Amino acid sequence: MRVRIRGPSGQYTAILAEDATIGDLQKDIAENTGLTAYDVKYGYPPKPLSLDQTGTHQKLTELAIQLDREQLIISAKDGPWTELATTKEAALVNAQPSSPKLSLSRKQKPVAEDTPKVSSAEHGGIFVLRVMPDDNSCLFRAISTALLPGADTMVELRSAVAETIQNKPDEYSSAILEQPPDDYCRWIKNETSWGGAIELSILSKHFDIEICSVDLGNLRVDRFNEGQSRRCFLVYSGIHYDTIALSPSENASPDFDTTVFDASDSLALDKALDLCRQLQEKNYYTDVAAFRLRCNDCGDILVGQQGAKEHTAQTGHRDFSQVA
Repeated sequence: MRVRIRGPSGQYTAILAEDATIGDLQKDIAENTGLTAYDVKYGYPPKPLSLDQTGTHQKLTELAIQLDREQLIISAKDGPWTELATTKEAALVNAQPSSPKLSLSRKQKPVAEDTPKVSSAEHGGIFVLRVMPDDNSCLFRAISTALLPGADTMVELRSAVAETIQNKPDEYSSAILEQPPDDYCRWIKNETSWGGAIELSILSKHFDIEICSVDLGNLRVDRFNEGQSRRCFLVYSGIHYDTIALSPSENASPDFDTTVFDASDSLALDKALDLCRQLQEKNYYTDVAAFRLRCNDCGDILVGQQGAKEHTAQTGHRDFSQVA
């Protein structure tokens, strides 16, 4: 039995006996990730999998899901996730200047212990990756972490996007949104919906800042609302968005992060790209155009995010799992 494991510091393939138990899998995960308390997700879109509510002696083949050639995503309890999300290919659009006022509440952000770090004597600190939880709001959380650190603003940010779309119907046509604007607004306000290029463009203008999103597939820097005096850095791994921050020291709390930089500071961009090169070397990128998916409703094998999207449009099926 082969199970692909994706953890905070990379991915590997666990090779287990056909009669392997839950305990065997837990031991393998602990030895290879260094985690003893962790959450598990599987499938596409990712769904929670509890390994703690069943006996450790239960065979993996007795579980309700087929784990052979499945991918499991592992993260520390109450910590970072690094897996399946998506982006939408769309033209850049203008944002509505006046959006709902944000109500803020304090919330501690997770720290990625095993991700690369890039020192910068010029900045007096270390550039680090702040990994966002996998709750289908990674893009919104990445922006919130960069611009409203310590705040939980998912509902407000989604509402700001929806209001912008509603207030600019000429810019947000069905052709741009790939569905009627009213439907899109209802969809993006749902906490299970993922954000992409449209949301990055809208929110960059909403906050009057340049957002630099680094694509780990080719280290391309996509600039949203370019030309502003301030910028922040996001990392797009093909399936997820995270935030790059400047920490005063390796063990400093995220409360002391610097996440907004002067746009004229070219060295900050160079350091961010150095960090992304190291992430690329750690296989932190997933090619959503090439991975193979199995439809768990009908068994069809599909290629890439586009294949899954077309299959959903034709059949209404939405439950997928990644296959080797």
